[in-house]
Amino acid sequence: MISKVISVYRDAYAGLPRNAWLLSLVQFVNRSGSMVLFFLSLYLTRKMGFTLAQAGQAVGAFGFGALGGAYLGGILCDRLGATAVQRLSLLLSGLNLIIMGYLGSFALIMAAIFLQGVFAEALLPGNATAMARECPPRIRTKGFALNRLAANLGVTIGPVLGGYLAMWNYRALFWVDGLTSLAALAIFGVFFKSEPLPQQPAIEPNSPDPPPSRHPRHLPAIFLMVFGLGLIFSQLFSTYPLYIHRAFGFAENRIGQLLAINTVLIVVFEMVLLNGLKRIAPLKIIAAGALLTGLGFALTPLGRGFLYAALTVAVWTFGEMLSLPLLTAEIANRSSETNRGRHMGWFGVSFSLAWMLGPVAGSGIYAHFSPLALWLGCGGLGILLALGFRRLAGGRTGHGEI
Repeated sequence: MISKVISVYRDAYAGLPRNAWLLSLVQFVNRSGSMVLFFLSLYLTRKMGFTLAQAGQAVGAFGFGALGGAYLGGILCDRLGATAVQRLSLLLSGLNLIIMGYLGSFALIMAAIFLQGVFAEALLPGNATAMARECPPRIRTKGFALNRLAANLGVTIGPVLGGYLAMWNYRALFWVDGLTSLAALAIFGVFFKSEPLPQQPAIEPNSPDPPPSRHPRHLPAIFLMVFGLGLIFSQLFSTYPLYIHRAFGFAENRIGQLLAINTVLIVVFEMVLLNGLKRIAPLKIIAAGALLTGLGFALTPLGRGFLYAALTVAVWTFGEMLSLPLLTAEIANRSSETNRGRHMGWFGVSFSLAWMLGPVAGSGIYAHFSPLALWLGCGGLGILLALGFRRLAGGRTGHGEI
């Protein structure tokens, strides 16, 4: 029995090229230092003495910067190459974070936070474009799933370590966050000496891999639905913790434990789950993922207790696992070597817009109508997105080996 389980996991991770693992290592190292943004509001209000409104403006500045960074990073990928964009992003992010810890003026801090959004978000289209280049279509979803797993593992480290550092010295957060970005940059310096020019395909002419899916006319619709999915997920950093605290009576540490279930499930099950579904058309799986995502949030107000809350987290987590890695691969497969970076940039823009507008819309519904209306609205949106993805799926077959 144990050997069979080991075989299943070995098969799920097998076949990925060396550079795919290295790109995921870059994500892990960089995300393991992700702590400044988590503690930014506390830093600005408790340490720097700014108002809560000013702290909110600072978080908004990061969102605006991230929006521009996703678009700019995608454009530059097609012109400079994905590796160059990632190197530039990590270098500027690392230096900017260290400098930010020494700024005292609110105007300067706002400018640095805006630039941090630009620099940090530019990494994502670069990393995704590079992963698509390294992985042929039959294992592309596997590459993106590994990348997400590495990022989630890193995020479990950053906030926890950041909490201890903040109790000791807030400036240490900026140093550690910045140095991990520079450490990720060092990985590129050691292992990535060069890359193909943006217009050169990385797949051998005689490769048995299936050709990428070329339906670029559907990409605007996919980006719109990515935006809708982002609206649901954006509640995790706005209305969701507030509701869980008030309705379930959970303290901050209990909420943290609840959200940790998401990361654990992704690390343990995502690669195996997607590998088991490789013969099903990806958009059909994404449709099921969107439905589960909306359902998980819609179920939230219908029960109480930690076990029930954990069940709802598991539902939307499986929705996340079925949608996000396959969406990234689907966009990559609908792009060419010359415009893939731009399309990955628009993928980032769609999510960035959702993370900017979603908390505002969610808070408005929460306050002016009711929390129940918000969570049921998330469920309704999930149903609409599932129908949209299912319509685009048509009669397409599976995505090959992942």
